Amino acid sequence: MIGCLIIHGFTGGPYEVDPLAQFLQENTDWHIEVPTLPGHGRNLDLKDISYRKWINAAEDALKQLSSEYDSIYLIGFSMGGMIASYLAAKYRIDNLVLLAPSGKFLSFRQITLDLSSIAADGMRGNLGENKVYQHYKKKIGVIPFKANIEFVKLVKFTKRYLKKVKSPVLIAQGHQDGMVPYKTAYYMEKEINSKRKEVVFFDNSKHLICLGDDKDTLNQMVYDFLAKGKS
Repeated sequence: MIGCLIIHGFTGGPYEVDPLAQFLQENTDWHIEVPTLPGHGRNLDLKDISYRKWINAAEDALKQLSSEYDSIYLIGFSMGGMIASYLAAKYRIDNLVLLAPSGKFLSFRQITLDLSSIAADGMRGNLGENKVYQHYKKKIGVIPFKANIEFVKLVKFTKRYLKKVKSPVLIAQGHQDGMVPYKTAYYMEKEINSKRKEVVFFDNSKHLICLGDDKDTLNQMVYDFLAKGKS
């Protein structure tokens, strides 16, 4: 039997990866686990939470899955991609999928484009229809500065383990990602030493790649990659 652990991103929650999780649940007999990292979810409470707690929570979930299932698939989105890479370096993982992994972050060019679109929609009175604005307005003012520092610490810590990853890996990245520059996918591919590596770019996707216009194609591609590894 197969256990599949999906790890969400910084300041997010399982909802960020829900379309992919639902697709895998509906099309496989795998056990899909999507834990909420400490302080995360719909109601953020990130005060005084260290990056170690995020890693430990994901690691505990992985250990539990490993004790119950013969094969383990690991999927990580954004910060979750870095946690997944660290876990893949430390444990036996049959297949690894990294979705917009935050090995590098902040694409200032795309942030400028996103802010321009928000400003334009604001002038037209269409902010309610701007997906970028609707997603990030809920987080403004509720993310402690220290939490951002902990995120940076996590990226720095996990990057040291990339060269130890040997699992087959699929890296998917959106070209319009405003948080993680799309060239990060090339960086991750170079650092990871797996023999089987696939890198895929989606022209219409922003950072929330599982919720974007390409989500159906992404879902099928992730499934095909994982299922191929099973055969």
